[in-house]
Amino acid sequence: MAGTHMRFLGLVLRTLFLLVVVVTTARVAMPQNESFATLYDTPADLFRILIGAAVCFFICIQIFRYSRDPADMRKWVPIGLAVVPLALICARVIW
Repeated sequence: MAGTHMRFLGLVLRTLFLLVVVVTTARVAMPQNESFATLYDTPADLFRILIGAAVCFFICIQIFRYSRDPADMRKWVPIGLAVVPLALICARVIW
């Protein structure tokens, strides 16, 4: 019984971490001083948004492609307990 709880907790922590990374990446990829209508005027902002969208898409795919091995999910418990608060702090600072 404890093994299934650890596996579920690992899955939740992994998903939470990846969602925070997606939100942070999307925030960083937004144009700095412009709106979406003027993206073509500044190629750097256009590339920033395109690369940010590609990274967010890749990470979103990784959310749904988790390992079915219970040991892999249990490994995420200590990792998640360490990196989720750090990721939340980084997201708060960036926002």
